[in-house]
Amino acid sequence: MTVRLLLWNLADSMTTLDELRAKLPELAEGDHWISDPIGERFGLISFSEDDGPVAHARELIGKDPEVGEEFELED
Repeated sequence: MTVRLLLWNLADSMTTLDELRAKLPELAEGDHWISDPIGERFGLISFSEDDGPVAHARELIGKDPEVGEEFELED
């Protein structure tokens, strides 16, 4: 199983963390939005292959994530 980690820096984005929270779509079971308010970072940990939420977040933020990594989940 693949795990995706995506991180955006919101300091130079088109939105704030509070605005994002109000507009984010529901995620597949097991996926989670993550945030670091102090560091102005926002992200997603995803176990699904659904790119819809990622595309929606990218549109709200106005840019691609600064970090986009995939990992294999170890048993």
